[in-house]
Amino acid sequence: MHPLDDALARLAAGFRRLKGIGDADAAEDGEIRFDEWDWEVGVGLYGLFRDAEHRGDDATMAAMGRWYDRQIARGLPPRQVNSTAPMLALACLATRTGRVDWKALCADWAGWLVSDLPKCAEGGFEHVVKEGRRPGQLWDDTLVMAVLFLAETGRAQGRADWVAEAHYQHLTHIRHLADPATGQFFHGWCDHGRHHYARALWARGNAWVTIAVPELFAIAYPADPVLRRYLATVFRTQVLALAGVQRADGMWHTLLDDPGSPVEASATAGFGYGVLAGLREGLLEPGDGGLAHRLVDRARGAVLARIGADGILAEVSDGTAMGSDLDHYRRIPNVAAPYGQALASLFLSELRRQGA
Repeated sequence: MHPLDDALARLAAGFRRLKGIGDADAAEDGEIRFDEWDWEVGVGLYGLFRDAEHRGDDATMAAMGRWYDRQIARGLPPRQVNSTAPMLALACLATRTGRVDWKALCADWAGWLVSDLPKCAEGGFEHVVKEGRRPGQLWDDTLVMAVLFLAETGRAQGRADWVAEAHYQHLTHIRHLADPATGQFFHGWCDHGRHHYARALWARGNAWVTIAVPELFAIAYPADPVLRRYLATVFRTQVLALAGVQRADGMWHTLLDDPGSPVEASATAGFGYGVLAGLREGLLEPGDGGLAHRLVDRARGAVLARIGADGILAEVSDGTAMGSDLDHYRRIPNVAAPYGQALASLFLSELRRQGA
């Protein structure tokens, strides 16, 4: 038994509690019982797929397939950026199983992203959500919620144009959201008025970028050496910047440059996973290993210390819309959130995968 197995099991139990699934209904038959099709489930399912793939867990793979079949049979929600997130694990399953119907759904959804999702002025994916359009807005989140799925589907189905679009989306999001002064990323950009709202270096938004870049390399390795060099350099710059603002206890603040803002556990887990993924994909230079492993070890301790006996990850900030001032981010309360469970599970599963 791996030392992290107990923590991962508690996180899974906490996820079920947050989704209203009691321990008595904890799927003794191996079924995945939550019903929502949303971004936080999508992040969790992707981590579950990669972990099951690594461990050769065919039973979990089959349970995921049954879950997707049930969701598809009852009808999927309207298409937008966040509802695309569960499509990533489905695309991975489609590749693994060869299921023609899943492949067709993935191709149809990928085509919609490229052709029909509203675009910003330079072609970036507008961050459309279930609450409605966000005209002209680019958010960090989109790279994980939609672009990785496009990359996986393009690679698996031989659509070089879709893979190229996924690469372009990374480039245009980095162009509009990166802060060269710090090496970190602003939460969002708006074409209308050309501004970054509060210029918030929001931790969880930064974590989406830390995750997205190495996952893009794992899914659709850039053939162009210039593109590889650019993305790897941006990633390394961010990791070095993150190491400089990590607290001694392993946590990061919800505003990375504001030590008076609350600490934030879901971002901490996301950073830990992203740096591990970057090490896996060779995106850091040889001399960076010690710094990266110290960052990860501190994040590991911080996340494990915040998993309660009930399996709930503590100190996770609530869902965060774009803010017009920095106090907006400082006032976001902590909540028990499924995405906190998902990001912590993603991090600990990668630690187990790499034998860390």
